[in-house]
Amino acid sequence: QSLHLVSGDSKRPLCDTSRLIMAAPAATVLLRTITATRSVSASRPQASRQAHGAHKKAKALRQLPVLRQTSKSNGIQLRAQHESTRKHVVLCKAVATEAEAKVENVVVIGSGPAGYTAAIYAARANLKPLVFEGVQRGGVPGGQLMTTTEVENFPGFPEGITGPDLMDRMRKQAERWGSDLVAEDVDFVDVSVRPFIVRSSDREIRANSVIVATGATARRLGLPSEHDFWSRGISACAICDGASPIFKGKDLAVVGGGDSATEEAIYLTKYGSHVHLIVRGEKMRASKAMQDRVLDNPKVTVHLNTTPIDVFADHKGRMAGMKVKDSVTGEERTIDLRGLFYGIGHNPNSDLFQGQLELDEAGYLVVKEGAKTSVEGVFSAGDVHDTEWRQAITAAASGCMAAISVERYLTLNDLLQEFHQVIKPQEEAKPVAEKPKKETNDDFDVNATYHYGQFALRKLYHESDRLVTVLYSSPTCGPCRRLKPMITKVIDEYSDRMHYIEIDIEEDPEIAEAAGIMGTPRVDFFYKKERVQVMNGVKMKSDYRNVIEEYVNSHA
Repeated sequence: QSLHLVSGDSKRPLCDTSRLIMAAPAATVLLRTITATRSVSASRPQASRQAHGAHKKAKALRQLPVLRQTSKSNGIQLRAQHESTRKHVVLCKAVATEAEAKVENVVVIGSGPAGYTAAIYAARANLKPLVFEGVQRGGVPGGQLMTTTEVENFPGFPEGITGPDLMDRMRKQAERWGSDLVAEDVDFVDVSVRPFIVRSSDREIRANSVIVATGATARRLGLPSEHDFWSRGISACAICDGASPIFKGKDLAVVGGGDSATEEAIYLTKYGSHVHLIVRGEKMRASKAMQDRVLDNPKVTVHLNTTPIDVFADHKGRMAGMKVKDSVTGEERTIDLRGLFYGIGHNPNSDLFQGQLELDEAGYLVVKEGAKTSVEGVFSAGDVHDTEWRQAITAAASGCMAAISVERYLTLNDLLQEFHQVIKPQEEAKPVAEKPKKETNDDFDVNATYHYGQFALRKLYHESDRLVTVLYSSPTCGPCRRLKPMITKVIDEYSDRMHYIEIDIEEDPEIAEAAGIMGTPRVDFFYKKERVQVMNGVKMKSDYRNVIEEYVNSHA
């Protein structure tokens, strides 16, 4: 018969053996013993409860049949066999305690202002949150601010701060208070069972509560030729890709009329000769300050009531321009340009919860009382539910609400496990690390693992007998900041068997152009003068490790 084991308190499932088929007498004994050993400790203080419960559980389990799994040709069968020695009690004891031992107080899915703020508040409440920062799902780790230049409206920074810098500070603060941060994507969530199941590519977690802070992803226009030119002239991140050599000194365009679009238009004037701001409506929706900046900039032309129809190429296959339509007169015309950037809003990253949590027609999570979703114990923070405000400060505020709501929920339901910790004193600000210097023939060391600049690339490309890994980055690229420490940890594992070179595409534009760099970050792998793999954007450490393993080991 199918059996689901629970403790005396039905809110706290002890273990799920619904997939196991066992003899009814053995199941009955196991159920009675587990219930008994759990109920004796219900009213005791936590420390005493743990010691007394363990003693009673061990005593009772000595009398239990032990479930032994045997494999036969027709499948897996379970049989009960009585064992009198203590060593064979381990399996039953593991069944009774495994789920409880691995249950987290709270799992935060997502980073950005909402996720990191939730982590800070939860950690300060001694909940020791586990935070899945993400890698590829739902955009950039760290959220939309990782693709933003100056943030001028976040309180506490009168001179402004870049989006990546703000996210770095929030992340460090979450770490300082004891948050466990992992750079992994969550691939599966089940909130129909308790504890909840959260699964990534590397682990499966049980949690008594979940905070969804998955944010939103940039929308696309869906132009007929969009797929052909994506990352070859069309981009959703001017901050990431604007410094690419193919855009320097060229006419560029940004589609959108909000703060993001106007900010990107101003940013692109650093690289392009002229920027066209394509506004599909009759007016811009950006703040008055951003509208004034755009209108006062001689390198920006604003086109109102203008709808993009499609992009087209020149005889070399490069983007040459865009056909647009005046939504008032119906007149069609073309605009010459070499790059097109989208700033047209975002879609909520709620696909993991479709069919499990209540969503509105646009896919946003439906919340009540600030952060509660339709499932008790699951809370929402940030742009995944915010249909109106969508600001960094409101995302952070909702992260705070979600974390406080989690603490109350865990306390009221007797699920809270406190993790007392000694907070390290805040370290003094360290001097900013010097930027690596380009190597020359005088200081180049072929035996070193880490290198910087085009001289090292040319030298190692021709002379190295190791796998050569090249990271192309740019100074304003937020995702590059996340990738560098991640890939460095992987390189350290193979430091004496490979070479690593960083290329700043602004310092070495000719190298970037020769490599066909359309955006950053990008990682190229070379072996014996052959480019064997290309990875665009931020990937998981295992992805880089798999490529390195193939060439470091199999070609050794």
